[in-house]
Amino acid sequence: MDIDLFSILAAAAGGFFGAAIGALQAFIFTGIMVLIGLVSLIADPSSPILGSIAFGPAFGPHISFAGGVAAAAYAARKHDLLGKDIVTPLAKFAQPDVLLVGALFGVFGYFLQKVVAIIPWFGTHTDAVAVTVLTSALLARIVFGRKGVFARNSSGASGWAAYSPSDEGRWIEGQERFVPNTVLGLFVGGLGAFVAITIAQNVPSIAGSAATFMFGVSAVSLIFLTIGIPVPVTHHITLPAGVAAVTFLPIVGGQAWAAMLIGIVAGVLGAWIAEVFARLWLAHGDTHIDPPAAAIWPVTTLVLGVAALFPAVS
Repeated sequence: MDIDLFSILAAAAGGFFGAAIGALQAFIFTGIMVLIGLVSLIADPSSPILGSIAFGPAFGPHISFAGGVAAAAYAARKHDLLGKDIVTPLAKFAQPDVLLVGALFGVFGYFLQKVVAIIPWFGTHTDAVAVTVLTSALLARIVFGRKGVFARNSSGASGWAAYSPSDEGRWIEGQERFVPNTVLGLFVGGLGAFVAITIAQNVPSIAGSAATFMFGVSAVSLIFLTIGIPVPVTHHITLPAGVAAVTFLPIVGGQAWAAMLIGIVAGVLGAWIAEVFARLWLAHGDTHIDPPAAAIWPVTTLVLGVAALFPAVS
């Protein structure tokens, strides 16, 4: 586990910046850096942009996005702000303590991701960044929230109906019904799988990072969400789909269509799981607990765990 003061300081700055510009904007910058990083890897396989900047202390979601999420939860206790508002740039309040919470959670995210990555078996069979984003958000809810981890709607219903989205609280309205969400998972998952397979087959030197291209595209597409255009949130679909497709490609003997179908299944699972956790944690909660992160890590763990049971076919 490589830990150094340089990176710790960078993580503090990354979390601070994520809080200052708003968590969602910080994540969009992650997507931009991912795309730049992949292109740079093609030109120079030793380029640090993808690993050290896009997913490192500067723009790693476990640092910049998570810092922004925690700072918003804290700011809601002091200002007229919803604790799950991840769009408002928190620098507007001119309160250093709000931004310092972002810095603190940025450092926390840096250390936690390192710890998750070295957990025997689990660390190499999951998405440690997504696990960290989720854990950080849960901690922020416990420390700064008032409604508890599992927040119910006001209908008075029991069971699963108590978590149904309503006008009082929801995640993405266009993705909350089963059939539309499933269809989105099918086709966006197919796109994520196709792009990842195409990159892996034609640029083998970056095959291990091929799945992140459509993740980057999905992240950048959220620019439109910030200006009120209701684009779908898809990175919890494209990333697992790409990971599954590239992971299973050698297992299915290089048959791209078979790997793509497996990627589609992973994409649908990502779509389903995100909506489940959106209802349990986000829709009626008072801080942001990220549904995509909650979906990415279990689907990734399932994909990598199952793939480990099968040998590659030459």
